[in-house]
Amino acid sequence: MASPSLPLVTCALLLLLAATCQAHPYWPLELAYYRDKCPQAEAVVKAVIGEAVRQNPGNGAAVIRMLFHDCFVEGCDASILLDPTPFNPTPEKLSAPNNPSMRGFDLIDAIKHAVEAACPGVVSCADIIAFAARDATYFLSGGKVYFDMPSGRRDGTFSNDSGPIDFLPPPTSNLSDLVSSFAVKGLSVEDMVVLSGAHTVGRSHCSSFVPDRLNASVFSDIDGGFAWFLRSQCPLDATPGGNDPTVMLDFVTPNTLDNQYYKNVLDHKVLFTSDAALLTSPETAKMVVDNAVIPGWWEDRFKAAMVKLASIQVKTGYQGQIRKNCRVINY
Repeated sequence: MASPSLPLVTCALLLLLAATCQAHPYWPLELAYYRDKCPQAEAVVKAVIGEAVRQNPGNGAAVIRMLFHDCFVEGCDASILLDPTPFNPTPEKLSAPNNPSMRGFDLIDAIKHAVEAACPGVVSCADIIAFAARDATYFLSGGKVYFDMPSGRRDGTFSNDSGPIDFLPPPTSNLSDLVSSFAVKGLSVEDMVVLSGAHTVGRSHCSSFVPDRLNASVFSDIDGGFAWFLRSQCPLDATPGGNDPTVMLDFVTPNTLDNQYYKNVLDHKVLFTSDAALLTSPETAKMVVDNAVIPGWWEDRFKAAMVKLASIQVKTGYQGQIRKNCRVINY
């Protein structure tokens, strides 16, 4: 039997390559992705975040939360940053889990402006969120939590307010709900417990926990003295957009990213039902104890979980775009 001619072999290879590119129009994230394209990119992000956290530690907590809320909806593609337009009047940022509680949009704008001044049209908004969250953990932990963040994400072009409601676990979640929500995104039970530790920084609106944690008609295992304190801070009729003050998530070390959260869980001094739920199974309760008492245990796992979180359903290669303005898609 005659061997296939060279032109036929070449055509077959080209067809196979084209099919592969269509099926997999992306490639993995990589460390130092911008080493040649924009070598100063990560340093620029770190400088802006460092100053922002110095001025207000809440800025750091905001971008860590932003990464979580972005990645759980449409993947880590900066879809959370898109503003409403006549063509898309209801993007993610207007959804109940994000509005009015999500902060940090102006900070991301400032970082994008600084990065664009150095390297126009090169660094994606999705990578900026990932770098910002990584650097926020560094500054809020006093340098104890630092890790390399792979990059190469591209920005999405779709954003809808139904996504956060469908995929973000609400603060009223029980353990089963939490495990399921994280599993859908490829995250393990341990990832869920470890990432919950981010509740050691930041603030919460009272309406996020008052109805199910401070309502006398609803059973809650919250510490009595802590509940009394929260009632002194929060109106029992707190509603989103109304009389809805904010309180610290962690009253012991509110501006430090550390393992205090787990000690608070064990003391029943946490705000959310989803926090208290970590004690409702032997498996997760043991994880809470380990994170609370073993030096460096949580910090090491948090580094790995953050990288895993920031890799959810990323767009790379020919997918998405590099937005010029993080708030609008390129046309």
